[in-house]
Parts: sequence; structure tokens; C-alpha cells
Amino acid sequence: MPEIEIAPQTNIKELVAQLPIAAEVLTAFGLGCSGCGVSKYENVEQGARAHGLRVEPILDALKEARRSGSVPKIAEEARRPIARAPGAFSGRTKFAHTIPIMSGKGGVGKSLVTALLAVGLRRKNYSVGIIDADITGPSIPRLFGLHRPMLIEADPVKTTPQGQPQPLMHPAVTRSAIEVVSANLFTDQEDKAMIWRGPIVASVIRQFYEQVLWSELDFLLVDLPPGTSDAPLTVLQSLNIDGVVLVTMPQALATMIVRKAANLIHQLKKPVLGVVENMSYFVAPDTGKHYEIFGPSYAQRVAELAQAPVFARIPIDPVKLLLADEGRIEELDDPICDVLADSLLSAIAAHPKPKETISIV
Repeated sequence: MPEIEIAPQTNIKELVAQLPIAAEVLTAFGLGCSGCGVSKYENVEQGARAHGLRVEPILDALKEARRSGSVPKIAEEARRPIARAPGAFSGRTKFAHTIPIMSGKGGVGKSLVTALLAVGLRRKNYSVGIIDADITGPSIPRLFGLHRPMLIEADPVKTTPQGQPQPLMHPAVTRSAIEVVSANLFTDQEDKAMIWRGPIVASVIRQFYEQVLWSELDFLLVDLPPGTSDAPLTVLQSLNIDGVVLVTMPQALATMIVRKAANLIHQLKKPVLGVVENMSYFVAPDTGKHYEIFGPSYAQRVAELAQAPVFARIPIDPVKLLLADEGRIEELDDPICDVLADSLLSAIAAHPKPKETISIV
């Protein structure tokens, strides 16, 4: 087999397969995507850009590692992401598309659908961020294996009404460069309870998109909590959203509550982009037979009420469960990520909004 070329357009997975030490080099630069599912789709240049790094030092280090057989010393400057300095923060972060993921009912898998959408969009080389708006039941950090508290510093420009510096948060970054903000990233104790009343929850959600040093993202996904009260209303009324993705499951009670959420969205004159039915069925590994464990599908009924297409019916899958529990959801090698991302992109194309990007003041 001819020696693989080390160039900006070299596919990451192919490079690591032929040159295993490349994974160590990329990890030394903070490119954790060398070991996750995005590596199948991304080249070295795209990976560097996603993490805000210059590609030239990475290529030089890879070539040196191939020559010497060891990871070379990497300058701290080369590993530092090119990001906006806090002093340059203007309070106007631009998001090309903002998509809340909503259900109305808990336990249907909104966080999993949000994570799968994010992974699918990243594999198409879009920049993606996630606001975990489920303040009292945040799941996103666990799905992505994020444990370190977010860095919070004083905003050198803005102050609070009391004259104190306004806090400025840096989002956590996953292995494949998905930016995440979550209440669980305020502390290193993921089981610490957030005992906050509704108005405080709504205020914190506003801070998640007003006081964070987000990159200029192609997609900002918002994992909403159950219900149709303070938190969902804050997001649906405060952001210039493209539309909502509804998540349901094959159970009459869940379907009824999701229909309430669909009615709320329509009352606010926002579009429903699509419906995802989670835990839709189980495929027996030995026979391939489908079993509807929770009953027959209601996805089409919900979609008809919501006047939106069914994006996907996601089966119960022990592999997804294992990767989610271990914080390795980005390693999932399943076409469902592409199906969800493609369906979302098609729905956005069918529901164009004004060409302005979101400006959060």
C-alpha cells in the first residue's frame, strides 16, 4: 500500500488507519475528532478549522511524527484556538440557524435527538452549538462526555445594573468541536440539584445565549425541557428561530402531550420543521423482526397535526444507549445521524426565513 499523503485534504480516518501515531498528534492539538465518528467525513483542514486551529502546524507535526515515530513537541501557541478575545466581545453573536428541539413531555429522548442532530450536522462540516435549556434535568454534557466546569470570567465591556462586571462564559467544546452550554457545566458535581424557580430558569437560559463567547455558528440547537411554560416560551419568543423539531414516542399519552406542544408552537406562529419518533420499535438482532414494544406508531398522526414531515422513527438500540451512557455519542456509526441532518436541512430549505442572522443584544 502506498504511503498516505499528509495534506490539508487528507481524510482523518484514513490517515489514522495507515499512520496510528497520527491520532496521538491530533489529540495533542486538541482534535479529539480523530477518534470519533466525524473522522470518517472530515479532512485535516476541516478538522483544524472546526477547532479554530491553523492547519500548517498540524501538518508539520504529522510529517515529523511519521519521520521520527514519536509525537514532536508542539508549541503552546499552535494548540491555542483562534477565538475572539473577551475584550472584543460585542454582544452580537451570529447564528445562521436556530432550532429548538421540543416535546412537551419528559422522557421521550429530546436530548438524544439533539445530540444525534448535532453529530449529523458536524459530519457535514457545519459548525454547531447546543444550549442545554433543560436546566433542572440537563443531559447533554453526559452524552458528550463533558465534565469540566465552564470557564467564566468578567466581561471587560459590559456591567450588571449594580455596576459589577457581567459574567462571560466560554462554552465547553466536545471532541468533534460542538460547543455546549449547560447548567451541569457550572459545577464538577453532575448530580447537584438546581433548585431554581421558573423566572430564574428563564433568566439563566437568556444568559446562555447572551453572555457566552459562542463562535459564529451555522446551527444553534436548543434542547428544551418538558412542558409549555417559562423555559420553552423564553426560547420560542426570544430567538429568531427557523422552526421547531418535535420529538415523540409511540404512546397515546405521550402523543397527546406532544400535540399540546405543537398547538403552542402554532399559536406563536412558528413552524414545526419535522417530527421524530424515538423508541419507535426494536429490531431483534437474531431475526431482524421489528417489535413495537410501546405500541403502534403515532408519528404520522403527530406530523399531520403539526403540518410537518416525519424526519425519522428511531429504534430502541443498545449501542446508542451504551455510547450515550459512556459519553461517546460522537462515536456512533449509524445512518440515523445523516438521516436527521438531511431531513432538517431539507425542512429549512422548505421554510426559508429572512436572510438576516440572529443578533442577540
